[in-house]
Amino acid sequence: MIIGHVDTLPLAGLPGVLLAILSRPDCALSALQHRDDGRWQPEGEDWHCTIGPAMTQPGSQRHTEYHNDWLDIQLMLDGEEEINADPLPQVHPDFVEKKPDLFIVPSPHLTQSIRLLPGYFAVFFPGEPHQALCAVGQPAGVRKAVFKIPRTLISENM
Repeated sequence: MIIGHVDTLPLAGLPGVLLAILSRPDCALSALQHRDDGRWQPEGEDWHCTIGPAMTQPGSQRHTEYHNDWLDIQLMLDGEEEINADPLPQVHPDFVEKKPDLFIVPSPHLTQSIRLLPGYFAVFFPGEPHQALCAVGQPAGVRKAVFKIPRTLISENM
């Protein structure tokens, strides 16, 4: 797990491939804020980004998930959310795969809380459980970009 802000990318300690993605002009905060909602995949790239609105909820109503084959970069574009997470993998063969590479953790042990405001991001590596879209105070609308980076892209470049 890595957290940071797009204005201070070099300080976040990102692997080179993630730094290169977030440093692209079309991935700048203002560029993403002005991009239409939906899935965006730059030509020739293995990664993609989904941009769109969502509603936060109390943490007790949010599921906890992890991925095996993809890592997430969750970047807040507008609004505020809390993400509960843990750097220790909570992978188990009995966990339900709700969608391809989306595993639900039934009884998560989450030791960290991360607050994302516009420009802040959190990176979750394969196996790291995270519970996104938790309300800060009252439920509210947010708009965020979620980058999906294939695990192979990271392992080839580390």
